[in-house]
Amino acid sequence: MNALRGLLQKEWRHIMRDRRTLAVIILMPVVQVILFGFAIRTDVRDIRLVVVDPTPDHVTLEIRHRLEATDAFHTVAVLPNSEKLDGLFQRGQAEEAVVFEPQFASRLERGLPARVDVIADATEPNTGSTRQNYAMAVIRQYQQEQGEPAPGVQISAQLRTRFDPTAESSHLFVPGLMAFVLTIISALMTAISLTREKETGTMEALLVSPLRPWQIIIGKVLPYLAIGFVSVVLVIIEARIVFEVPLRGSVVLLLLEGLLYILVSLSLGMLISSRTSSQRVAMMGAMIGTMLPTMLLSGFIFPIESMPTVLQGVSNVIPAKWFVTIARSIMLKGIGLSYLWQETLILCGMAAALLVLSTRSFHTRLE
Repeated sequence: MNALRGLLQKEWRHIMRDRRTLAVIILMPVVQVILFGFAIRTDVRDIRLVVVDPTPDHVTLEIRHRLEATDAFHTVAVLPNSEKLDGLFQRGQAEEAVVFEPQFASRLERGLPARVDVIADATEPNTGSTRQNYAMAVIRQYQQEQGEPAPGVQISAQLRTRFDPTAESSHLFVPGLMAFVLTIISALMTAISLTREKETGTMEALLVSPLRPWQIIIGKVLPYLAIGFVSVVLVIIEARIVFEVPLRGSVVLLLLEGLLYILVSLSLGMLISSRTSSQRVAMMGAMIGTMLPTMLLSGFIFPIESMPTVLQGVSNVIPAKWFVTIARSIMLKGIGLSYLWQETLILCGMAAALLVLSTRSFHTRLE
């Protein structure tokens, strides 16, 4: 018993000496419960809706008002024709469109079917189907409230999808998996490898060498940058051959965006390693700071629009959110830098900020 008591006391003293590890161990379950509890949502809300109504009348206005009265839809534009619809979908400003046939009410009054198309962005197949079902439910409820129509007199609702008509779930997850895999290779492995050098004492030798902090960072980042680039190439090949994910945009642009995201992840891993003293703390910090947000707050699995407003704001500082948007847009929508310049600039800004912070952290240790 004395030996056991001594072992327990020794282990407790060891834990108390490493206060950061203890704090991370205690806080990790709390953070996980909060993130999973608020981020995991199967419902869809705040759908960006575009209405195409060439000849507004009392029927189309009533249906539009009913759509806007629900919590699911947020009308971003009302257009007289469909000419600008493609651009809104490609830029991500529209997630669903309701397109009314001209002379909608007049056709119903004359005993003719009136057509309305419900078009959804299917880059997220399950979410796209849910969006369509919400709109169809509103249209069907309106039709039922009008009573039984005469034979042939009805609202003819047609469902259409954009960018992924086959609704393959792999088309949704594979572009997101690129961000997850690159995060593991870049941020997690970099943080662990650098803290391992601290524990063995080789990092201290580098800090007292003639090398400047930015030179040390370049020397540590470049190998993982090369490994990450190879991983991007392999993932794209695998996506095309194994999962048959379309690649409608520029391969060169996708590779360059992948390199940019790798640089952001590497910089984040460097920053985590510069603030930690052990591999355990670095691993936990990387999991909380990179892997967990990538899974929950990037739109990789769960739609960001359905999350609480606070988490939607937090998602803006998650690099994976912007890369997932870029990867899906290039692969499924086939759009280029003219539409993705904002997301690219955000990743560039994140890379620059994280590199500066990492360099200053190493400079502080050197002093």
